Amino acid sequence: MAIAAHPRPAQFLRRVVQADLLVSGAAGVLQLAAAEPLARATAIDADWLRGAGLVLMGWIAFLGWTLTRRAIAAPLAWTLIGVNVAWVAASLLVWLQGAIAPNPLGVAFVLAQAAVVAVFAELQYFGLRRQQRG
Repeated sequence: MAIAAHPRPAQFLRRVVQADLLVSGAAGVLQLAAAEPLARATAIDADWLRGAGLVLMGWIAFLGWTLTRRAIAAPLAWTLIGVNVAWVAASLLVWLQGAIAPNPLGVAFVLAQAAVVAVFAELQYFGLRRQQRG
């Protein structure tokens, strides 16, 4: 009979933060290193892409710092969740309010990254709840 190994509750949240760091880092590097080709493909201004990439560099620094903590306390977890929710809202608002005018591929780019970030927020919330239950 196999015994399923379940990570400790605190480990789940930590792993989600690690995944957020990796995905955010990859997205940030892509937007910084390939802003011009991405701009041509998505019709999103290269300066917007670079700006988002720079914000992501700050975010990954914060996530990295978070991972140096012995434990991710609830207020810190709520901060991570809040920032991710704010990113989703800002991504949708810049598009819906007309600050950017992406082509269909650009819309897919905005919606896909917003969806991924929303999933991270949800997983971080789930991880926090799991951690609080012990």
